[in-house]
Amino acid sequence: MIVVKVSYTVKPEFADKNRENIALFLEDFSQLNGEDFRYNVYESEDRKTFMHLSHYKNEEIQKELLNVPSFKSFQKQRDDSGLEMEPRIEVLNLVGAAHLLFN
Repeated sequence: MIVVKVSYTVKPEFADKNRENIALFLEDFSQLNGEDFRYNVYESEDRKTFMHLSHYKNEEIQKELLNVPSFKSFQKQRDDSGLEMEPRIEVLNLVGAAHLLFN
């Protein structure tokens, strides 16, 4: 399993567009086999800092998701928007879970 946490801060004037772009790629992700990944996006109280937490069953599904056109468009628009804080990418190791994520 691969677990990745990405956090970043957009400028306030881009926050609504960022939410729209997130909704677009999540809709596309929902059309894929949800048995092989979990992808959640959170927003901080400041409403401009976002955290994406993804769990992938394997590298194959990770690559598939990262190449979805709407996700690539989201990344480009986010990065071109003039971020307040660049994306911080952390690869995490699962210590334990109350429920299995994947079979």
